[in-house]
Amino acid sequence: MQKVFIIAGLLLLALGLFWPWLSQIGLGRLPGDIAIERGNTRIYVPIVTCLILSVVATILFRIFGGR
Repeated sequence: MQKVFIIAGLLLLALGLFWPWLSQIGLGRLPGDIAIERGNTRIYVPIVTCLILSVVATILFRIFGGR
């Protein structure tokens, strides 16, 4: 279980470091993501982006997380 947390933390760190580059290729502003801007308030809900990342993570865990 400790390995899972370490790997998940490293993946989140890598995602955070590469986020500016990933947003340039379109990840983070996909059709289906909800963006609401009213006055000084900005709300962004990345539904489709989260679904795609979830599918990718599931595939990776199925491939590399086998017992």
